[in-house]
Amino acid sequence: MATPARKTVYRVMFIHQDKLYEVYCRSMAQGDLYGFLEIEEFIFGERSNLVVDPGEEKLKNEFAGVRRSYIPLHHIVRIDEVEQEGTGKIRDHKNPGGGSVTPFPQGARPVKD
Repeated sequence: MATPARKTVYRVMFIHQDKLYEVYCRSMAQGDLYGFLEIEEFIFGERSNLVVDPGEEKLKNEFAGVRRSYIPLHHIVRIDEVEQEGTGKIRDHKNPGGGSVTPFPQGARPVKD
């Protein structure tokens, strides 16, 4: 008995306007535009109408009608091939966990005379 063909799913994380985007797609490539990652076939979770995730809904609205997106390579944070799609997110890039812990500020190095 043949097993059904499994479609590859990618999780792509990139930075856009100080936000960390996490999107899921079925297809990605370097594409024709030099220096850009081409992402297409976006995957958004099919949820019931009773439960709506506002974060994913915002992401879904932003990419509504987009067939293909080109992301500058220097904005890519990470690309993973995953078993199944998850929930797409838009998070604050400076504080991705959303917690109240702030990194300790780095001081200037002393100048040697």
